[in-house]
Amino acid sequence: MGLRSLFSNTPTVALFVDGPNVLRDEFDVDLDDVRDAADDVGRLVATRLYLDAHAPSGLIQAAEARGYEVTITSGDVDVKLAVDAAELLVDDPPGVFVIASRDTDFKPVVELANRRGVRTLALAPGEHGRSDALGNAAQDALTLDE
Repeated sequence: MGLRSLFSNTPTVALFVDGPNVLRDEFDVDLDDVRDAADDVGRLVATRLYLDAHAPSGLIQAAEARGYEVTITSGDVDVKLAVDAAELLVDDPPGVFVIASRDTDFKPVVELANRRGVRTLALAPGEHGRSDALGNAAQDALTLDE
């Protein structure tokens, strides 16, 4: 945590990570890199990783050790993440909403954040894992391998 976190004008940041779409072997994404990218824009107040019931226990433990709040769902990860994100954006909006995904399904959540005056950042896991629709809906977009 840098000096910027000591000042009140530092934006709060909520990071939501779509685990099944980001943590794939072909992208070689490091959870620290995802968190660091979000941390670069403000003070993290929510760092959530969503996984399905097939997630290996080693991944869950590693994520928790890195400060992620891990949510495991037996249903559709996208639905749980989207509902939780919408709830946060309505009840206690952060200054910046960061979505790490390659899934266009999250475009409505990004649009909700934009309508509520929350700055948005779409993090793509790699050049071939980028959703142009999601990136275009967000105010900022970043590919993790850049």
